Amino acid sequence: MMQTRSVVLAKPEQIGVQTLALAPVGHDDVVVDIDWSGISTGTEKLLWSGRMPPFPGLGYPLVPGYEAAGRIVEAGAGAVDRIGQSVFVPGAACYGEVRGLFGGASQRLITPSRRAVTVTPSLGSNAVLLALAATAHHALAGSRGRLPELIVGHGVLGRLLARITMSLGGAPPVVWETREDRRAGATGYPVISPGDDPRRDYALSCDASGDSSVIDALIARSTKGGEVILAGFYQERIALVFVPAFLREIRLRIAAEWSPSDLDAVAALVAQGRLDLDGLISHVSPAEHAADAYRTAFEDAGCLKMILDWRTCQ
Repeated sequence: MMQTRSVVLAKPEQIGVQTLALAPVGHDDVVVDIDWSGISTGTEKLLWSGRMPPFPGLGYPLVPGYEAAGRIVEAGAGAVDRIGQSVFVPGAACYGEVRGLFGGASQRLITPSRRAVTVTPSLGSNAVLLALAATAHHALAGSRGRLPELIVGHGVLGRLLARITMSLGGAPPVVWETREDRRAGATGYPVISPGDDPRRDYALSCDASGDSSVIDALIARSTKGGEVILAGFYQERIALVFVPAFLREIRLRIAAEWSPSDLDAVAALVAQGRLDLDGLISHVSPAEHAADAYRTAFEDAGCLKMILDWRTCQ
């Protein structure tokens, strides 16, 4: 039976690398040796802390992670032509009784061939960022061709929202960031404190902070008929002051999980040289030090994006 080394979250705040048995390889499955996997400070932090709201498939123990990149090394009879390809994989469910939620933080995984997206090998570790890029694209794709003028939050998702906005022909958006140390790293757009922004006429704004308290501020800065996109993941109850929203006839839209078409779109933007993924990964940790890496990702304010390196994991 094939085995792997995987990150296992046994219960909230109890995480480490364990050896797990993998499910048999199906006819249309591929076996991927993972080089790098990313740590999400949104959904994975909620899993780690135990504060994740009820979610399909939630339960411990689990293998987290939905950002993985590596190479196809084996395959079922229906996918042998893919052996050797470099791919991005948005997780897997191949660990028997250990849940795959989302199952990408593993040295080896098995997944249906259709879920393994071919990428150029030159992307290297940046390939793990395709999931967040697809999330950003999905948030923008539902606005009927309009692109945001204001983005809240200059984490990785906020930076990708700004970069994709410009790659699609939009004007450089204004980005709000309350933390001074997060205002660096912009690529052609302004990053400012909300208090330094005089505008009150944004037609389309997008929150990438996950802070539900910002909704009223975005409504107050919107023009009549404006739209506010919630692109973060919110553990607190969403609420708003009704009268300002009523007077402006605000449209509020929630952007959920990305679709395969979003992943295809951002992969194409990267391949065409229109979307740059450089400068977004701040920390890299050997996978065997996963427990420390997850804590750093969630608790170190200076960590923009942490990834695990599986290439030498024993």
